[in-house]
Amino acid sequence: MLLTASLVLGFLGSFSAVSGCPDHEDGHVHDHSRRAIPSVPLAPPTRPLVWGDVNIIHTTDSHGWLLGHQKTSFPEPNYRRLLHIGSGDFGDFASFVAHMKEIAIERDVDLLLVDSGDLHDGTGLTDGFPAGGIDAHDANQFIKKLPYDIMAIGNHELYIYANTLDMHQNFAPAFNGRYLSSNVNITLLNEKGEVVNVPVGDRFAKFKTRKGKKVTSLGVLYDFTGNDHNTTVQKVENMVKEAWFADAIKEEPDFFLLVGHMPVARDDWPLVFNAVRAVHPLTPILILGGHTHIRDCLQLDGRSMSLESGRYMETVGELNHNYRQNYSKGSKSNITFSRRYLDPNRVTYEFHAQRNSFNFDTQEGKVITQGLNNLAKNFDLSFQFGTAPHDFTIDQAPYPSNDSLLSLFIENAVPVALAINNTRASIPNIMITNSGSQRFDIYAGPFTKNDQLTASPFADSFLFIPNVPFNVANDVLPALNNAGANERRAMLEEREQHEYGRGYVDTVYRKWLEEMDKRNDGIARRAAANLTLGYVTTDSCPGVGDDVLHAPLPFFSTPDFIGSIPPTVPATDTPIDLVFVDFISSQLLQILNSVQSAKVFTNADVQSYSPILANEALGLFAQSAWN
Repeated sequence: MLLTASLVLGFLGSFSAVSGCPDHEDGHVHDHSRRAIPSVPLAPPTRPLVWGDVNIIHTTDSHGWLLGHQKTSFPEPNYRRLLHIGSGDFGDFASFVAHMKEIAIERDVDLLLVDSGDLHDGTGLTDGFPAGGIDAHDANQFIKKLPYDIMAIGNHELYIYANTLDMHQNFAPAFNGRYLSSNVNITLLNEKGEVVNVPVGDRFAKFKTRKGKKVTSLGVLYDFTGNDHNTTVQKVENMVKEAWFADAIKEEPDFFLLVGHMPVARDDWPLVFNAVRAVHPLTPILILGGHTHIRDCLQLDGRSMSLESGRYMETVGELNHNYRQNYSKGSKSNITFSRRYLDPNRVTYEFHAQRNSFNFDTQEGKVITQGLNNLAKNFDLSFQFGTAPHDFTIDQAPYPSNDSLLSLFIENAVPVALAINNTRASIPNIMITNSGSQRFDIYAGPFTKNDQLTASPFADSFLFIPNVPFNVANDVLPALNNAGANERRAMLEEREQHEYGRGYVDTVYRKWLEEMDKRNDGIARRAAANLTLGYVTTDSCPGVGDDVLHAPLPFFSTPDFIGSIPPTVPATDTPIDLVFVDFISSQLLQILNSVQSAKVFTNADVQSYSPILANEALGLFAQSAWN
């Protein structure tokens, strides 16, 4: 078991101290170990990329991971530079793109760079801005330095109006009509002081490639419902009925490039695809999707391919088709497509760029890397709360367990944090939150401001209901997680649908991880110890998509809701505090009223428990327990 709050506070002196910089008078320490060396060498790609007449490098759901992944526990090194050189960052990616552009010119083919959205919310580079700043504004300056041909808006650009306005005013103009928001508008005052409702970017783009191919492109967002006031997301089914849409697709290009923040499977891409096919039954269609954070590929017909390229700069996608070989006006033959999922590290980049460590870095790439490091310094992202004694993961360890981040958070961190300056700390309680409150794993070593922002980003408030009988409070968590009864299964499905509409994708991502582990006999492949841990992709496109072979990550299912260790009380009806995050308030009240009938609990019974927010808990715990 993990240490309880009282044990943590009682054994503070037994935790080893972490030495800091001698000139830091504020008492905190900084992480100087970003260049730590992976204990296992990175595997090189298994084969060169296939080049076609039209080639696309694809990113999506980067969520601020522009400095790459900086930890030494696998799978993190898959997304790093090699050994002492450091993390595989956006500067390295910029160098890679530059070299691939050169190769494309040498081969006399086209190479496009495309992104499918969600630049906001994910790391300290986006979320660690000082008071008065705007999420991702500074980090996005480095994205603007890359030669993206098409970018599409994501749902994380829409949660806060100020972020959307920043994208409209300061980001989209940099791409000269190539930042697309086909079904997303923003309401603002125009230069005349009039209220107008306009696209955040542009609705569509038409352009010619370097080789002269005509392209028509859209940038579509799935039916997102969690957008802020004064932003509008039109349903995809209604977008394809618009006059501007019909006009945009009327003229036949050499191929359609449909980009959007929408998963390529089990969503509304067929609505867009079929609308285009109704007008142009044979024109090649390339779809670049995103949102669910998985690697996926499918073909809606023999003359199209759809690709989704993961998350968090853990994947760079590559798609191509042989235009000249397989296409001529009126031809009905299938087109030859190819796709690849790259692990974004220096080994991968240098292999495919046909470079080495001495001639890989471009000047622009080095400038971007230095600029990102300077931004991290300005945001004080290396502020160190403590040193994590080992890895704590969301899905790779059972819950509850000593290695589970969910256990660490709700059994240790939250009780310790919420006891600070709290007059109710001595009253027994049960604390409940949703497991989706934790976004990314914690790895052994320095636990920094950046790590806190990546692991536990959500600024949920803690509420409570006082004087709930222990036996009633103790039934709430199992009831929340119980999907056995038909009515609760229906409630679960309704909740998942609601949460998906508001942007929650962990259900899809974790189901993908679970299937990956089962399908690939994960236990046996990991036991063989001849492959590093990483993604093992099975999709619906021909051939092997993964660029590097891995053993699948271990996966353990987790409940939707997690709770603290129940207190020891003298009687089952002892009154206690039932503490929970505001995010689950309505669901918890519904369940609370279903497990007892003595009282109907309403919002009037709910009070604020602590001013400390959920995204502060891990840092406060680490300062007390990991120093």
